[in-house]
Amino acid sequence: MFNKNFKLILAAIVIGLAVWQFTEGAIGNGIFLILISFVFIFLYFRNEIILLAFLRMRKQDMQGVQKWLSKIKNPEAALITKQQGYYNYMHGIITSQTNLTQAEKYFKKALKLGLTMDYDIAMAKLSLAGISMQKRRKREATTLLNEAKKLDKHNMLTDQIKMMQQQMKKI
Repeated sequence: MFNKNFKLILAAIVIGLAVWQFTEGAIGNGIFLILISFVFIFLYFRNEIILLAFLRMRKQDMQGVQKWLSKIKNPEAALITKQQGYYNYMHGIITSQTNLTQAEKYFKKALKLGLTMDYDIAMAKLSLAGISMQKRRKREATTLLNEAKKLDKHNMLTDQIKMMQQQMKKI
């Protein structure tokens, strides 16, 4: 994993090489180098380690997710703010199976740092609502459930929200 600033420096160097190739008359090489620079720019905004961890999460391999996330030594220095949000979001999902207090901290930090997709925000709020419900904080759980319901535009979490609302009535 390269540092985020190193990726921008590499992109600038490759763009400089592309300009040099254009001036030399090698248009094909210049276009190819411009396309390669897009890879470095993409990896600046989407960290490769986090992308690989999401692939592991899609396969329900939580040990694999933990392994990939452990490769990021200093997330504050190596990741941009949104990537730090997803880093904490994935740690929250992993630790929610064992330690609810720690998972709550990770989810709150992820929401504070920011998540890109509405679905991810809704999932984090739904998880926080479940944690609040287990800790008998009904008012907080209700507000988080309502916020998650508003953010779930494609109705992917409808069943989980309804199930949690019914469990809330029993409390």
